Order: sequence, then structure tokens, then C-alpha cells
Amino acid sequence: MSNVTLTIGGRPYTVSAAHGEETHIEMLGRMVADRVTRGGASPGQSEARMLLFAALMLADELHELHKQLPPPGSAELEPEARPAAAVIARIESLAARVEKLAANLAEPAS
Repeated sequence: MSNVTLTIGGRPYTVSAAHGEETHIEMLGRMVADRVTRGGASPGQSEARMLLFAALMLADELHELHKQLPPPGSAELEPEARPAAAVIARIESLAARVEKLAANLAEPAS
């Protein structure tokens, strides 16, 4: 494990990353930071609220992607469309990780 420092909403967050995942975690951090910026985070806003809005924006994007996919088992799900389902599954996994990170950040430090 190694540590990666992400800057989100002007605040540094150090998170653990598995070896080889550092670049991926940094990319995810930039995605969250972008959502925070687009969400108009104010300097006095709590960390939990700032990250909540970023998570909601990511969840909304994921929801929109789900609406674009045909239902499972549909004849519309051609073999070339299957990678899109894999991408959606990966995005869901990443969204769950972001939500877990946000929940951990919302907890008071011991």
C-alpha cells in the first residue's frame, strides 16, 4: 500500500492505494475535484456536504448511462455493446468506492 494525496475543493486528502493503483486513484480524485468545482463548492462548506454533492453528480451521470443501456437479455445487446456494460460495471464499482471515501471523510478524526 502507498499513500496518494488528492486535492479536492482546495483541501488535501491522503488516501491509501494498492501498489500500481496510484495513477488510477489520482485520476478518480481529479474526477471528484472536477465535480466539486462544477458544483460550486464554497470555502465555508463542510467537507461532507462538498463530497456529498460530488457523489450525487457522479451518481446522476451513472444513472444517465444506465438509462441508455438496453435491458439485460435484450436483443439490442449486441456483442459490440457488451464492453459498454463492462464500463458501466466499472463505473458503478468506482462510484461505490467514492461513496465509501466520502463516508470515511465525513467521520470525525480520532
